[in-house]
Amino acid sequence: MGGGRVAQRRVPALLAAGAQVVLVAPEVTPSLEDLIADGRITWQRRPYRTGDLDGAWLVQAVSDDPKVNEAVAAEAEEARIWCVRADDAEASAAWTPASGQVGETTVGVLAGGDPRRAAGIRDAVVDGLRDATLEPLGGATRHSRRKPVGVALVGGGPGDPGLITVRGRQLLAQADVVVTDRLAPRLLLDELPADVEVIDAAKIPYGRTVTQERINDYLVEHARAGRFVVRLKGGDPFVFGRGAEEVLHCARHGIPVTVVPGITSAVAVPSAAGIPVTHRGVAQEFHVVSAHVAPGHPASTVDWEGLGRSRGTLVLLMAVERMARIANALMRYGRSPDTPVAVVQDGTLPEQRTLFATLETVVEEMTAAGVRPPAIVVVGDVVDVAREIDMIRADYPAAEAGSAAPPADQHGDMGRAP
Repeated sequence: MGGGRVAQRRVPALLAAGAQVVLVAPEVTPSLEDLIADGRITWQRRPYRTGDLDGAWLVQAVSDDPKVNEAVAAEAEEARIWCVRADDAEASAAWTPASGQVGETTVGVLAGGDPRRAAGIRDAVVDGLRDATLEPLGGATRHSRRKPVGVALVGGGPGDPGLITVRGRQLLAQADVVVTDRLAPRLLLDELPADVEVIDAAKIPYGRTVTQERINDYLVEHARAGRFVVRLKGGDPFVFGRGAEEVLHCARHGIPVTVVPGITSAVAVPSAAGIPVTHRGVAQEFHVVSAHVAPGHPASTVDWEGLGRSRGTLVLLMAVERMARIANALMRYGRSPDTPVAVVQDGTLPEQRTLFATLETVVEEMTAAGVRPPAIVVVGDVVDVAREIDMIRADYPAAEAGSAAPPADQHGDMGRAP
C-alpha cells in the first residue's frame, strides 16, 4: 500500500524472495513503474479501499498518509494478516529485519524496531562473515560442508582493497590456496587465516617474474589435491590479465573454474582522479590499449594510425616506459600536440598522484616527476573536464565542506602543464 520511496526499497527484496506483489497506489516512483512495465508487479492505480487485503499473507503499509496506513493495519489485524507499518514501528504488528546474505548464511537483525541500529549491526555481521573475521558457530566459513571446489579466478580491482567485489571477497575467505598477482590488493592477504597458503605469482616489469606456465601448473596441482584455489588478480581477470589462458588450462585438465569479474583499472583509476572517460559533448567513445608493445614493433596489433585519427578518449595501460614513442605516433597520425593528457600513478591507493600535461609535453613532465609503474595514461579532451572540476573546487572551498577532496589534492599532484 503506497508507491513512494519506501515501497521502492522494499519491493525488490520481496521479488527476490519470490513474492507475488500487488501494489495499490495512485502514483508510483519511476523505478517502480519500470518493474510494472516489465510485468514483475501488479499495479492497482488507485487509493486503498477496504477489501484490498483479501488473499494476502503479508502487507507493507508504506503510504505517505498515516491515516491510510492506520486503516490498512486495522484491516490486516482483523483478518489476522501480518502487517508492517513503515511510519510507526510501535503500532506495527510486524517488523521488517535488516537482512543480508553471505554465501549460504542469511543475517536478519531487528534491534527493537530501530532501523538504523539494525542496519548497522547487520552490516557489521555481514562484513565479518565476508572477510572471515567473524566465524559462524561450528567452524570457519572455509570449512563449511559446501566449500567451493576447483579454482576461482577473482578480479581484485584497481588496488584499493575496498573495491573488490562482494563475491570475490566471499570466495577469498574460503580459499585454501591463494595465487596472487603483483597488482592484486595486498592488504586483503593480511586478512587471510594463517593456514592459507599464499603463492606469489608476481610479474615485475624488467625484474623477477613467474612464468605463465608455472602459474597454470599451480592452479591445477592444488585443485587436483582437493584444495580450493583462488587466483587473485588485479583489475578484471579478462582485461589484459591472461585470465582466459588460465581458464583454458584448467578446462583442459578437467578443473572447474568460477570467474568473478573485477573493477578494471582502465576505468576506475581515471574515475578516482576525477577524469570521466566519456563526457557529453566531449567524448562519445573510449579505447583501452595495452601499450606493453610500442608502436611500430612487429608484435603490436594496435592500430595506432586509427587511434591518432580518432577523437575518442585513449586509456593506455603499461605505457610508462614507451610513452615517447606512443606520443610521437599519435601526433604523427593526427592527434594535436595540445591534446590534454593525464597520468595517474598508484590509482585508488593512498599514494595516488596525478600529472596533467599535453601530448607534446607529457614525456618531459613524466621524467621530471619520476613517474613509475603502475600508472594509467589518459589522452583526450576529457582530461580538461577533470581540471575544470579541480578549478571550481579550488575557487569555492566552502562548497566542498564535509565532502571528500578531489583525489589530486588528497593524494598529491605530480604537476600541471601550463
